[in-house]
Amino acid sequence: MNPAATAAGDILQPGPLPNRLQLTPEGRLRHLLTVEGLSRELVTEILDTAESFANMNEKAVKKVPLLRGKTVVNLFFEASTRTRTTFELAAKRLSADVLNINVSTSSAVKGESLLDTLRNLEAMNVDMFVVRHQESGAAHFMARHAEPGINILNAGDGRHAHPTQALLDMFTIRRFKGDFTRLKVAIVGDILHSRVARSQIHALNILQAGEVRVVAPHSLLPAQVQGLGVQVFHDLEQGLRDVDVVIMLRLQRERMEHAHLPSEHEYFQLFGLTRRRLHVAKPDCLVMHPGPANRGVEIDSAVADGAQSVILQQVTFGIAVRMAVMSMVMGVGGA
Repeated sequence: MNPAATAAGDILQPGPLPNRLQLTPEGRLRHLLTVEGLSRELVTEILDTAESFANMNEKAVKKVPLLRGKTVVNLFFEASTRTRTTFELAAKRLSADVLNINVSTSSAVKGESLLDTLRNLEAMNVDMFVVRHQESGAAHFMARHAEPGINILNAGDGRHAHPTQALLDMFTIRRFKGDFTRLKVAIVGDILHSRVARSQIHALNILQAGEVRVVAPHSLLPAQVQGLGVQVFHDLEQGLRDVDVVIMLRLQRERMEHAHLPSEHEYFQLFGLTRRRLHVAKPDCLVMHPGPANRGVEIDSAVADGAQSVILQQVTFGIAVRMAVMSMVMGVGGA
């Protein structure tokens, strides 16, 4: 089967230009498909809106009525824990009704096309789809075909984009470090297969980070990666020297078509983050990971659980960021 097609032949491709789909004529969010092409002002507005939701965990009633009467569908064609559950919590804390579709027991396994799935759920008068799909461009496809007034949020599509993960990472960095323009950020690991890395690079450049580095073996870097506006390193200690933030990536084994590495043990010996290797970064360097973390493969447990790690804070902040995006695409703003 063509890797860019669904079971029923729907062609999944990102075009037309993302912002023609995801922004209104006034420049407001209609959908969120990618961070690529968003303005610094709009990304900052998303982070500022998330700030208004960030302290809800401290309240006795963790809800606001902004999406009362709205229905959000979580449509996940790939496995997920953090993304799906934080989107569900975000929607419920905005007082929306939430429908979680178990794709493994849905009509999709019988060959129903993505378009037919969309049409049938639209017929139930839902308001928003949060979609994760193994094919790049799936969220764009849904946005092109969705009825007016239906909002689409991309929760990860193939190797292409994971915008809310990048935004929650930016929120985390801003919370701990403030101004991006002074920061050196290193993204380490499987850049080639990672939609998270692609979205993080775009977001960091939009926010004018001082320096964005990617650190990986040659086999895990895309061609022409320098065109994304990054400095490339193939030695971990050189790539980590004097950085303010290090973001570790999981090896995307499920997306590798061939063996890109001799072994996971050898990968850890060369590119695994340990306490010793972290010492070349700045003393207050943040350690981040979008999860799930493979301990002993890309990161040592002593680092993942250490004082510089903000991995769990990323998960917490993910709820606020997803609340912000949901409220903004529906035009209701922050708390």
